[in-house]
Amino acid sequence: MIPKLESAEYVAAYRIRLRFADGRQGEIDLADELGGEVFEPLKNPLVFRRFRLDTELNTIAWETGADLAPEYLYEKVAAQPAASAVGPSARR
Repeated sequence: MIPKLESAEYVAAYRIRLRFADGRQGEIDLADELGGEVFEPLKNPLVFRRFRLDTELNTIAWETGADLAPEYLYEKVAAQPAASAVGPSARR
């Protein structure tokens, strides 16, 4: 099943905070994921930060035509340590 991305918020540099319909949420850093021709323009932080939530594809996409698979984004969030995967409210 394809994870349903509900929100995506720019944090800083190449970091984005994501929330999925099943409640999983967290902040991911995509700085090391921008290899290849389609992602080259996103190395410019001004271009990177102009992503949008594509509700048809359930992912984030850029005007350059780049996007990332929702499964990949979900796995990146799921790989976070528990405290950072659920957001700041879980931190003590």
